[in-house]
Amino acid sequence: MENSFKTALKNGQRQIGLWLAMADAYSAEICAGSGFDWLLLDGEHSPLDLRTMLAQLQATAPYPAHVVVRPPTGDPVLIKQMLDIGAQSLLIPMVETPEQAEMLVLATRYPPQGFRGVGAGIARAARWGRVCDYLDHANEQVCLLLQVETKAGLDNLEAIADIEGVDGIFLGAADLSASLGYIGQPQHPEVVAAMERAIRCILANGKAPGLLATDEAVASGYLAQGAQFVAVGVDVLLLAETTQALARRFKPHGEFPQRRAAY
Repeated sequence: MENSFKTALKNGQRQIGLWLAMADAYSAEICAGSGFDWLLLDGEHSPLDLRTMLAQLQATAPYPAHVVVRPPTGDPVLIKQMLDIGAQSLLIPMVETPEQAEMLVLATRYPPQGFRGVGAGIARAARWGRVCDYLDHANEQVCLLLQVETKAGLDNLEAIADIEGVDGIFLGAADLSASLGYIGQPQHPEVVAAMERAIRCILANGKAPGLLATDEAVASGYLAQGAQFVAVGVDVLLLAETTQALARRFKPHGEFPQRRAAY
């Protein structure tokens, strides 16, 4: 039951990840064997549903890459279902207040530490009751990552990061750039400066900072600043870029759409 990803963050170990938005178990299994420390199943901006997520968790289970799940929203009902099908690490989007952070901590813990519903006997997480001490250790193995990606969230960052039970803070550069008035410009100097200040604040509060950066130089820069869990690619972007580049090599005079980097 040990959450190796949570242990690594607690020990200050750098974790390099890959974002999965294809919502497909077969491609997830391919990526799971690629050597990344963690994979993100994106339920916010992909057609991922609970059944698809279950299939992806099953497909990636034999591989060492740890799976982090992002629900579309911080709904306690969705959180309960995702924990029950075997997710141990959750990344919750659009967290803006310490009160919201506290509620999310409670939603991921069994009583008396929280209010997660008890259904381990029929849940994959406890192997349908075959992990006899699951209820005794489940709370301590949950890794809760909160996404701060608005100006309001930044204003409350220190209070959010101070909440016990929060393991890491993920900085969403795309939404943050929009919230700061620079939509589509995650590398605007003002956005970068805000991200760097946020990383320092998160570290000062004893939590792990994380982010997504598909540009190698950008990712390396944030890692040098102290970012600890960093996704350096997105499956759909890798597929789009690689297939278009291949077509261009064989059709040098063809017409191809212009792509704008997302992160």
